[in-house]
Amino acid sequence: MSEPAPRSDLGTSVLIYDTTLRDGTQREGISLSSGDKLRIARRLDELGVAFIEGGFPGSNPKDAEFFARAGDLEWQSATLCAFGPTRRAGLAPEDDPSLRGLIEAGTPVCTVFGKSWTLHAEILRVSLDENLRLIEDSVAFLRAAGRRVFYDAEHFFDGHRADPAYALETVRAAARGGAEAIVLCDTNGGSMPWQAAEATAEVVAALPGVVVGIHTHDDAGCAVASALAAVRAGARQVQGTINGYGERCGNADLCAVIPGLELKMGMSCLPAGRLPRLGELSRVVAEIANLAPDDHQPYVGKSAFAHKGGVHVSAMRRNPDSYQHVAPEVVGNTSRVVVSELSGRANLLSKAEELGVAAADGAEVRALRLIKEGEARGLSYEAAEASVALLLRRQAGDYRPPFRLIEYRVMTGQHERLGAWAEATIKIEVAGEVIHAVAEGNGPVHALDGALRKALAPAYPAVARIRLADYRVRILDSQSATAATTRVLIDSADGARRWSTVGAGTDILAASWAALADSFEFGLGPARGDPAAAGSRGAGEPAGGEPADEPARDREMPGGTDEAGELETIDASQRRSASR
Repeated sequence: MSEPAPRSDLGTSVLIYDTTLRDGTQREGISLSSGDKLRIARRLDELGVAFIEGGFPGSNPKDAEFFARAGDLEWQSATLCAFGPTRRAGLAPEDDPSLRGLIEAGTPVCTVFGKSWTLHAEILRVSLDENLRLIEDSVAFLRAAGRRVFYDAEHFFDGHRADPAYALETVRAAARGGAEAIVLCDTNGGSMPWQAAEATAEVVAALPGVVVGIHTHDDAGCAVASALAAVRAGARQVQGTINGYGERCGNADLCAVIPGLELKMGMSCLPAGRLPRLGELSRVVAEIANLAPDDHQPYVGKSAFAHKGGVHVSAMRRNPDSYQHVAPEVVGNTSRVVVSELSGRANLLSKAEELGVAAADGAEVRALRLIKEGEARGLSYEAAEASVALLLRRQAGDYRPPFRLIEYRVMTGQHERLGAWAEATIKIEVAGEVIHAVAEGNGPVHALDGALRKALAPAYPAVARIRLADYRVRILDSQSATAATTRVLIDSADGARRWSTVGAGTDILAASWAALADSFEFGLGPARGDPAAAGSRGAGEPAGGEPADEPARDREMPGGTDEAGELETIDASQRRSASR
């Protein structure tokens, strides 16, 4: 069969139907409270989707609570939908608990699903004719109750391949019952885009005047492509989830479907000016779902517009369109340059601009040499942009770091009653003054962190705002056993900024110190785009303004715990890593 011709006669508007709150929660590892669902629904409404499926009111109390709470709210763009099955065989529609639950949910739209595949009629032990009656009766009952009805034709594409005539009869039954939209579902996710397009075109031709929709799963990696192919063949409603969350391999990712429709196909599916909100929505939903964002997600991922190859970055500096298929800003993203051993001068120059670092003449050449040498030793600067910024700053002849390490010592031990302990002693120079500090911790890195904070605090009160947000360790050559090279990445934040630093070596403590020291040096250094700022003062300019070139003086800080209170608490996962 030849590819169906695009159906431009059906207009260029596509209705987006979000099912993150129902189908998305079927992903392994996701569990949303009714409050979580309301927060996501609010964000979806602000984006401007047409429909939000809140859940299955007859399946659990949490979904029933969501509908009760959502019914009291006003929605700007979206219409709420409740989801449920057709009536059971042997029950009248008015006696079926699922259909009653749909009506009691109080939503303007009820989405009811039924069987399109002869195999599933056999599994349910109903005749093919009875299955058609279940579909038509259920839709008609909900319509008579004053609800708009969408019919989800479950397993439609599998059913169409097995028995095309019967699959078409099932959607005709829904249309006879009064369904406003017929949604073709690739429930098993195994259809190819051309198969989705062919079957969709056949249904569009068979049901004039009825909106045809598409609902795809990603088991064959084709959910987004099949959804777009179905729209090209005449579908005008697309169901999917934010970030593609869903059972097994997930659903069609609306974060790719929506820009695909608007930017690639010239369709309209959001109110004007809303598309740039997509990136933030993707991250917010991931945060609420307690899942790490997918950095490599199309359009909205952190790495979607990241450029690493030196040739690529050089071309990008001349024309951003040379290696970007769309402008990242239109989907709420930004372009980034990644620095690694594959980098060229253009990478460093672009990274300096991105970080707001004023690089001295030739600084990028010297920094690039250090980066290549460091990565050969096990460092990785791709995820440690603060370490890159420091490499560039240090090439300037007038750069003064906020502190200089003289030495540190760490003792660890095990007590029969008190358990494991660690104590760190540190000696640093700040503005010409040598400062000694001692701190205890629940591991050697924690103790070093405490001692460095204590030594820096009198000169740099801003150190109190810096917190360690994450601490990650990776063994690079495990075959070397305990002599293996270890890479340490530390994420830090001060409320307004978040940055990452790296250290590596065969000594895990030395690698941790390198990343830790860089973290504080960056945090106390110039703010982005403000070479004179370091919190409230410039780098190397401590409180009181003591000159950095005075003869060094010794100062002893009190030992043990900080006099002002306990050392900053690191979360449990960090404590486990830091105790190494």
